[in-house]
Amino acid sequence: MNHQKAAEQATYSARVIEEAANPKHMRRMPDPDAVGIIHGCCGDTMEIYLRLDKDKIKEATFMTDGHESAIAGANRLAAMIQELTLEEASRISAEEVIDALGGLPQAKVHCAQLAINTLREAIANGQKGAQ
Repeated sequence: MNHQKAAEQATYSARVIEEAANPKHMRRMPDPDAVGIIHGCCGDTMEIYLRLDKDKIKEATFMTDGHESAIAGANRLAAMIQELTLEEASRISAEEVIDALGGLPQAKVHCAQLAINTLREAIANGQKGAQ
């Protein structure tokens, strides 16, 4: 591991390290009811898949080519939105994800925002499909 990567990991909370090492929700969902895919300004791509029961999220999964903070943020967000309505999920902020992770280094805050933006795209696509 290079010095910069080791120093960066030292600034991650135990929660970020755990979520990134064991991402329970990281997989592509077959036949989802809604999908959001965003290519972030950082170069990472985030995909969020939703399985819906009317307007309630029954399952959420994600894929990303990002590293620890992107994986941890998306994994925590997927867990947070289970059983929420689309409306409730759309009100979750990047700050709430960051808080749930025990914080992120300032240079990695954009990863939480990428997950939120991708979720919002998936929600918009899910609402279009429900109409």
